[in-house]
Amino acid sequence: MAFSTKLFTEVFVTLVVIMDPVGTIPLFLALTSGRTVRARRRLAWQAVVVAIGVIAAFALFGQQILRYLNISVAALQGAGGLLLVLVALELLTGKQESPEDAPDVNVALVPLGTPLLAGPGAIVATIVFVRNAHGYGDAWAIVAGIVAVHLVLYLALRFANVILRVIREGGVMLVTRISGLLLSAIAVQLVATSALAFARTAH
Repeated sequence: MAFSTKLFTEVFVTLVVIMDPVGTIPLFLALTSGRTVRARRRLAWQAVVVAIGVIAAFALFGQQILRYLNISVAALQGAGGLLLVLVALELLTGKQESPEDAPDVNVALVPLGTPLLAGPGAIVATIVFVRNAHGYGDAWAIVAGIVAVHLVLYLALRFANVILRVIREGGVMLVTRISGLLLSAIAVQLVATSALAFARTAH
């Protein structure tokens, strides 16, 4: 079948809205505070690689993984929400470990790569797109959409340093607190959505 431009657009727009490249920039700056420009650039591409790896894995084997482990989408959302609560508390209280104190901690893996970028919403959306795909044309459209979204994510994180030069370290401190507040709201929403889904299945 021919490449589906319509499906490509749907995948791209949906994942851009869910993964929110622009909204990720302040979180990226907050989580990489105190690191060098080179370290930020490395973390940017590592986070995107982790995210696209997670999305690709769930695109290929998502339904089988959830079914085999007997995990519901609601449980996935709840777990992601609880993890984000811990990160949000660190941002709000300013108790993150500095890079010197925790040299082995790679924020590109958790929480940047997942669940901030490749979170429950993006994973579920990808699984739904794959489930409804028909033929190679749709498959290539989904692949192209996923790659395009992650390219946009990389560009957003890669040039976050430009924003840093404008707002300075004091601005990063302010952004960190705001990011913690927003992240806690996202976490609560994920947990609430998960709880409501469990409540519906209980009746």
